[in-house]
Amino acid sequence: MAVHSKHPASAPPAPPVREKTGHLMLRGWCIFVLFMALSSTAWVHAFGTTVTAWITIGGGILSVALWLSIRPPVQWRRLPWFVVAYVAWATASLLWSAWPQTTALTLLLLWITTIQALFVGSVLTWRELVRAAASALKWVMGLSLLFELWVSIFVQAPILPGFVVEEADDPIEYWSRNNLFDFPGRIQGIMGSANLLGPVALLAIIVFAIRFASGAPRRFLLGAWIALSAYLFLRASSATAYVAAAGVLIVLATVLLMRRARRPGERTRYYIGYAVVGLGGIAALWFLRDRLFLALGRTSDLTGREDIWEKVLARSAERPWLGWGFATPWAPWDPAFQGWIIDHGQSVLQAHNMWVDVRMQLGIIGVVLLGMLYLAFVWRSWFFAIDRPRWDLRDDRPYSALTLLPTLVGAIVLVQGFAESNPLLAWGWMFVVMLGAKIKQSPHVGEGPAEQRAAIERGEPTRRGA
Repeated sequence: MAVHSKHPASAPPAPPVREKTGHLMLRGWCIFVLFMALSSTAWVHAFGTTVTAWITIGGGILSVALWLSIRPPVQWRRLPWFVVAYVAWATASLLWSAWPQTTALTLLLLWITTIQALFVGSVLTWRELVRAAASALKWVMGLSLLFELWVSIFVQAPILPGFVVEEADDPIEYWSRNNLFDFPGRIQGIMGSANLLGPVALLAIIVFAIRFASGAPRRFLLGAWIALSAYLFLRASSATAYVAAAGVLIVLATVLLMRRARRPGERTRYYIGYAVVGLGGIAALWFLRDRLFLALGRTSDLTGREDIWEKVLARSAERPWLGWGFATPWAPWDPAFQGWIIDHGQSVLQAHNMWVDVRMQLGIIGVVLLGMLYLAFVWRSWFFAIDRPRWDLRDDRPYSALTLLPTLVGAIVLVQGFAESNPLLAWGWMFVVMLGAKIKQSPHVGEGPAEQRAAIERGEPTRRGA
């Protein structure tokens, strides 16, 4: 006869733990913050500079308020100190800036973007962070296609920012060129630039593929999002994005080979081999650049970028160590930049190389600080990807596909930084700061105080302290 025990061996049945509404709203806000960074210039084209500025400032204030309210666990000794040093040096440039108003305004953008990056990285776990990035990228990719469809079907003409249908003096002024059904014309998405759409589409492919490899639900839909992102990537036809994609494939292949190493000296051979291949590839790219860029439909000087670099470096030589003052991006209304360098009848608003740009703005000291920042990011993200998760004696834990994201993002921004200054602002800066800080705070996916707190995973109140 069965007897009911007063001392059961297991816990009584209970419904599964669900996230609280507050945590769901928090994650939704993080998705919006990431979407703003990824869509970048779309807000200016749609609503204007003033409205975008107020949305950006208001978003930063709200994130700070949420951060102070939630107070997620933070290990203060493991802050991204090279990021802090770079931002501090940029702020100090107010003292000697040749364009103080531009420096003050762009510093506000730098501070807000940095704070938002640290905020998102501190309140989300690794799995939630990748999931939020995927959601934001779905909005960017989906709206880019719908925007181009709307222009081609209903407007049937190129449009200028502000939804103005008017003929421009130069095609570079258009928000959309109405090229969706005009093959092989380049499309620009909601950002209004093929050179911005291409790298973001490449990032979307990476994030969706990581979600797919991690066993996320609705994998068929993830495959559809990968296909859409690949289509937008190809239609953007950005030479910089193509080179970045090649760099991503090389880094991915190297990481997967490194993960297969079993003996202590096996990785050394891979490092030597890839160093030879890398140096050979750089040399081939330099000496055969004429043929390569002509094959991609570009000139050998990267569509006039060498002329821009020469003028920026000439100004940099006048103040070699301290620079002229922070200005990312260059303000089009500032006399120092308005009409200084003209391309296609428009004032150029960046040096089209983040290292040349920082050299002019913050001098040699700024370049060194930025170099140390990226060296630290690449170093940590590399070993985050290739080392097996280990925090005790066990050494057979499986790798996680999520650990590939930082090192692949590093490949994109470093390649993009050679021909664009975009990694210094918007999503490029935000992802480098966010992922770099996340690695320092949570070096293992799903383990550690910042990963396993019930407040982070389930929306329950936090336990104070680190």
